[in-house]
Amino acid sequence: MATTCAASLAPLLGPAAANATDYLCNRFADTTSAVDSTYLLFSAYLVFAMQLGFAMLCAGSVRAKNTMNIMLTNLLFGSGIIDFAGSSVVHMVGGIAGLWGALIEGPRIGRFDHAGRSVALRGHSASLVVLGTFLLWFGWFGFNPGSFLTILRSYGPAGSIHGQWSAVGRTAVTTTLAGSTAALTTLFGKRLQTGHWNVLDVCNGLLGGFAAITAGCSVVDPWAAIICGFVSAWVLIGLNALAARLRFDDPLEAAQLHGGCGAWGVIFTGLFARREYVEQIYGAPRRPYGLFMGGGGRLLAANVVMVLVIAAWVSVTMAPLFLALNKMGLLRVSAEDEMAGMDQTRHGGFAYAYHDDEDPSGRPKGVQSSQIANASSGEF
Repeated sequence: MATTCAASLAPLLGPAAANATDYLCNRFADTTSAVDSTYLLFSAYLVFAMQLGFAMLCAGSVRAKNTMNIMLTNLLFGSGIIDFAGSSVVHMVGGIAGLWGALIEGPRIGRFDHAGRSVALRGHSASLVVLGTFLLWFGWFGFNPGSFLTILRSYGPAGSIHGQWSAVGRTAVTTTLAGSTAALTTLFGKRLQTGHWNVLDVCNGLLGGFAAITAGCSVVDPWAAIICGFVSAWVLIGLNALAARLRFDDPLEAAQLHGGCGAWGVIFTGLFARREYVEQIYGAPRRPYGLFMGGGGRLLAANVVMVLVIAAWVSVTMAPLFLALNKMGLLRVSAEDEMAGMDQTRHGGFAYAYHDDEDPSGRPKGVQSSQIANASSGEF
């Protein structure tokens, strides 16, 4: 950069100003490095905020008696192909690992009645779920646009208005559009199915759209991001319906949301990646791009292979681990502990203070435990 800068300034300042030319060019290089470093650090701060979002989302999605347990878990364990920010290597890996864990562990007590019908065991706080979702939305702007790592890089000749900064802005737009479209589609889709407007459906749909667009957020147009979000919503709805039929229980929907929507996002990128954006960001003039954008099927084929390889690799590594833990009795707590709640049996008390004598409803002590017991026997 310094050589190009000096060659441009020398005719303007003249040979007598060689020292000034060197000074200005070096100062400009230092400024570029400083801006890029600041951008990278700011993106890292946003991603760190996602840990708080996951903590709130997970806490609100489980019952009150397990709040301290899941908060502690989030505190201790934070964790030719195009996958720009990790729909496969982040979301699919976590989703498939969660699939095997939940499958081997089995459903929670009371999640299905004796006839195999699904029984809703809702999380205790929709407010925490919404708060966590908004924190994740905020953090995703560090996760997706922040994956560029730098921002002061030009895509054209000196003075061009197009550069990494414009790609960063476009990535933020595609991320927002995909998540918002998925949220609205899930809201109305579930409304048609159940007859209710459910804010939790909006939150899960939004996150499903984010998980899907993460792969191609930098190489697709905004209109394509809307398609990504729309389809991801139906992927999530369909997989949730399938999970209920197969008696698969995951209160956080990790397998359906991160695994299913993440896989769709990788396939979506193979269909809609735009040649111009691919060449700008990856710097390869003959790199394959999206099938629907005139790039043939090379990128799609490569991405499909990646989906299959990641699914196989995570299955081969995680399924034996969960089977071993289950065999040793380390995967699931006892039925007594599960009924009482992990907060009480493992963490010395509940996350919330319960004072029955101050309860205006006049319910007797132990009503929560009796309701859980009825749920496990199918009595309502």
